[in-house]
Amino acid sequence: MNREADSATADDGPLVLCIAGSPRRHGNSEQLLDAAIRAVERAGGRAVKLVASQADVRPCRGCNACSKTGSCIQRDAMDGVNAQIDEADAVLVATPVYFATVPAVLKIVFDRCQPYWARRHVLGEPAPERKRPGAILVVGGGGDPFGTACAVTAVKSVFAVLGVSAETVFECVGVDAASDISSRPEAFGRAEQIGVQLVEQAAAQR
Repeated sequence: MNREADSATADDGPLVLCIAGSPRRHGNSEQLLDAAIRAVERAGGRAVKLVASQADVRPCRGCNACSKTGSCIQRDAMDGVNAQIDEADAVLVATPVYFATVPAVLKIVFDRCQPYWARRHVLGEPAPERKRPGAILVVGGGGDPFGTACAVTAVKSVFAVLGVSAETVFECVGVDAASDISSRPEAFGRAEQIGVQLVEQAAAQR
């Protein structure tokens, strides 16, 4: 389990799970995520940062055991990730675009959410009455002819299974090298707005 950033700004403030999806540390998408995290904390929320590349989660085996039990048979760091997901009042994912979709390190975490799908669609667990607030930050270099849509859809698919809203999506295109995002102050401003928005939305649902 990776709990890189755990804010103590407000002990009872909404908990926002912030997932960094890039295999490259402190690159463009993670810089945007960090801006959102700072805004979450200033707004009175608590931010927990999950770095997918350091999560130590093994890939899904496709064994379908979770369709019988509702749980994964693999015992690894995903147990801690599941606890973070379940505890979160809101979820924020930041990801670059790799060949039109999310990087492998993030997709591994997503695929291991299969037990949530199995509980809902195979075992008949009822859906939550209200979706938790969610947001997606996507950074693309701009050279992919298929754009960012597939990456956004991948995150939305997981959000749907986890009972998280996917209405807020910010796409920042045209940045590639790790330093490129520094020339886009408006992107940082938007990320900060989204961080505050998630805290406000989560607080309103309490």
